[in-house]
Formats: sequence, C-alpha cells, structure tokens
Amino acid sequence: MNNNIVITGANRGIGLAMVKSFKAQGDNVFALCRQTSDELNALRVNVIEQVDVATELGVKNMAKALVNVSVDVLVCNAGILRDENLNNLNLDTIREQFEVNALAPLNIVANLQKQLQQGAKIALITSRMGSITDNSSGGRYGYRMSKAALNAAAMSLTHDLANKEVAVGIYHPGYVQTDMVNYAGDISASESALRLVKLINQLNLNESGVFRHSNGEVLPW
Repeated sequence: MNNNIVITGANRGIGLAMVKSFKAQGDNVFALCRQTSDELNALRVNVIEQVDVATELGVKNMAKALVNVSVDVLVCNAGILRDENLNNLNLDTIREQFEVNALAPLNIVANLQKQLQQGAKIALITSRMGSITDNSSGGRYGYRMSKAALNAAAMSLTHDLANKEVAVGIYHPGYVQTDMVNYAGDISASESALRLVKLINQLNLNESGVFRHSNGEVLPW
C-alpha cells in the first residue's frame, strides 16, 4: 500500500533527499516548499509551492492544497540556522529561528491533525544542538533554543496524539553536507535521508517521543 507522505522544505538538502527516498519505495509524496527547484520538478511528485511555513499565508496555501489528502506520514523538515554569540546577540535572528524551527512545525501539525490517519506518523527533524546535556561548546543561541523548544513541543504532541495512535519521531539528521552548513558536514544528504526514512518506517507507538540520531542512537535531552 502506498502511503501519502508530506514533507516541508522539500526543494533542496535533506528534504529533497527524503523525497527521493520515499518515492523510491513507492510512496505518494507531497513536496512542500517556498519555491521549487529543477531537481525537485524532475522527480515528478506532487510539488506544492508558496509554502513559507513561518507565515499565515504559507500555512493557508498548504492547507488548501492538501484539503482532500489523507496524511500517513508528515515530515516537518524546514528549518534555518543563524549564528549568535554573547558578544553579538541578535534578537531578531533568534526570533526568526523560533518562528521557523519551533512554532512552524507545531502550527503545521495543528493545521493537518484532522487529516492524519489513525496510526499515522509525524517526523520532526530537530537537532542534537537542541540537547541541553549535549551542549559542550555554547553559542548558537537561537538555533539551540529553538530546537530545544521543538523537542519540548514534540513530547507534548506525543501525548496529545496518542489517543489517535499517531506516533511522533524526533530526529537529529546528523552533521549533513548541505547549504545550511556550507557543505561542511560528515555525511551526505542522501545518506541522512536513507537513515531517516528507515527510522520513520520503523516508527510505532512504542518509539513515539524518543529523541534519536539518524544513526539510531538515543540522544539525551
């Protein structure tokens, strides 16, 4: 049976690689993005543009395009990375990261919750930089704080959606070679996507609310 997969931030990087992986296993993919790319168009999936996840209009565009779609897997992948330190504290970029990385995924789930099938899955692409225990270098205030907030929201979603048997996966993709980090990562987007899709395929209620590295390691909060 083909599943309906909805992925945000799907025009490049990890999102695009996940589109490829899900399509390769025969799923029906809905690729959400602000603006499509030639590589995404070439995959011949359902591309939905003008979805800026941090704006009211973007979320309305998403909801309208998916109004008749029953969602089996929702992957909230869209995110941004900015850089602040204590001597260069930019509150505007911190707020921006909260809007995109923490509030937007929660809003997307809320807007699509009625279309989530009994036994559906939600995958939140977060970061080990949202781990308080794992923070050994400081800095990156907006990114760390916004991902920690996303992790907190994920745990609430785990409980709030349990009666609908919706499982919530909380995933660090790895240090991935994408534009976000100027391709300085240690694994490719394709490898990260394959790992993530495998974890999502295995996700069930017993695994709901577990914070994992894409390599399967359980990460500390």
